[in-house]
Amino acid sequence: MASENPQSFHIERHGDIAVIVPCPEVESMQENLIQQAAQMVLAPLREDPPGGIVIDLTKVNYFGSVFLSFLLRCHMLARKHGSDIVLAGPSARTRELLHLTNLDTLWAIYDTRAEAMESLGAD
Repeated sequence: MASENPQSFHIERHGDIAVIVPCPEVESMQENLIQQAAQMVLAPLREDPPGGIVIDLTKVNYFGSVFLSFLLRCHMLARKHGSDIVLAGPSARTRELLHLTNLDTLWAIYDTRAEAMESLGAD
């Protein structure tokens, strides 16, 4: 099952794992648009909570506070349902931002999507 909003996010389900792939455009999206996109992403995850969530950052070079807020919303939703979030493929700039905000202690970070999915027990 996959759904897509070409201006924001692509969501894939792999069994009990949800993979959220932000498009490069999230770097420059206005706050109101990313908030709308976040609601569209989170709604199906609320209806059918995954066992784990991978945020695949390979297409995003950098992001700001609005996207960090989206990540934290995903985190809170996952925790509410007893699942984990992991990040995959962040750029050097994104890793630095996650480190500076201390969010790299909140989420495990993997170099590839495959490693991230494996950490959540995906086949």
